[in-house]
Amino acid sequence: LTGPGAAADLVEADIRDSREMRDLIDRVRPQVVFHLAAQIDVRVSVSDPALDARINVLGTINVLEGARRAGARKVVFASSGGTIYGDVDPDDLPVAEGHSQHPVAPYGITKKVATDYLYAYRELYQLEYTSLALANVYGPRQDPHGEAGVVAIFAGRLLSGEPCTIFGDGAQTRDYVFVDDVVDAFVRASERGSGLLCNIGTGVESSVLDLYTAMAANAGVDTPAQHAPARVGELQRSLRLYRLLGLVPIVHEPPRYARFVCPDGDATLSIEVTGEAALPPRVQLYFECEALDERVALLRAVGLQFDQ
Repeated sequence: LTGPGAAADLVEADIRDSREMRDLIDRVRPQVVFHLAAQIDVRVSVSDPALDARINVLGTINVLEGARRAGARKVVFASSGGTIYGDVDPDDLPVAEGHSQHPVAPYGITKKVATDYLYAYRELYQLEYTSLALANVYGPRQDPHGEAGVVAIFAGRLLSGEPCTIFGDGAQTRDYVFVDDVVDAFVRASERGSGLLCNIGTGVESSVLDLYTAMAANAGVDTPAQHAPARVGELQRSLRLYRLLGLVPIVHEPPRYARFVCPDGDATLSIEVTGEAALPPRVQLYFECEALDERVALLRAVGLQFDQ
């Protein structure tokens, strides 16, 4: 490997192979296992639910067994922020973590069952876990040729001059979250949020049709998208009430965390609000820029009142 991950060893393995998982994790003996391996296509789960279960349920058991045997402290799991809850009544949106779970696709069922196994291993073996219910993740290097990741698929086809296809009328909504925020949540979950299911998203609902319209306009494309029949098992609306980790509540309402990007550059500002419910909040600002004018621009962009 090259770049920031150059110190990591890349091993291609199949989580369905219990011995391979056990030997690999035992060889590394990690303190924390980040479990993201999965069958991720809802349509595949509908057409071949047994394959979906072998990978997402039995594979997860193999990872848990490997982590337990190797003496790992915790497993951080990538769950699904939409499918585990199923088709939710619009009055219940955005969905909080305590909402009932009634998945309507095998993919959502296997993700739900995987979290049940995480809970069981915590009770049986004191192996801690955090299950992150991810919204629709997008970002650099996402595969534009796969079956998942509509932002990458639209971007790839728009840039190559190919038509884009929307399944159904495009009114179905999703919560799109940038990959940087998801990575941040995984890192925070390594130390916090034990025993919890945590939604990771933006809390902003966007329709697929609106997404295409905005992306096409930015790409200079005025051709409308093609429409195809709606896909079986696909949710009509999906929106999470989110908690970005590091800020997982113990008893009271969660502290708030947000990241802003300066509209005129790459400088970023993270804002963290903490404190007990009965006390004045403590606000911490984390600037990822040095120049004073960039910091001032960020503060103004997010509407904070301050004295220079």
